[in-house]
Amino acid sequence: MTLTELCAWVASGQEPLELELLSIEGGIYLLQARVGSAVHPIRTRTGQAIQLRSVTHAREVLEDLPAPVPFYLVHCVVHTEMCGFDHGPQAPLRVPLALDSTW
Repeated sequence: MTLTELCAWVASGQEPLELELLSIEGGIYLLQARVGSAVHPIRTRTGQAIQLRSVTHAREVLEDLPAPVPFYLVHCVVHTEMCGFDHGPQAPLRVPLALDSTW
């Protein structure tokens, strides 16, 4: 899904949508849209995943969305990601964020 397709989806008022900003080790953030149980990475027109630098950068990229949508910062479980230490299935940390800046 591209940003243009994402804007069209939000404007059409179709099935509820959530946006997730995935925090990846190394200061990389990837954006994905979740529609029901399906996950759609947000990509450039050439098919590359959009890599963002921060939450602020994500807000800037998403400022033209025609309507507000739920937006979450998602962190993987640190022990599993960093050390391979697993205590069984664990859900990633999901922190709700506002799309508009709170500064």
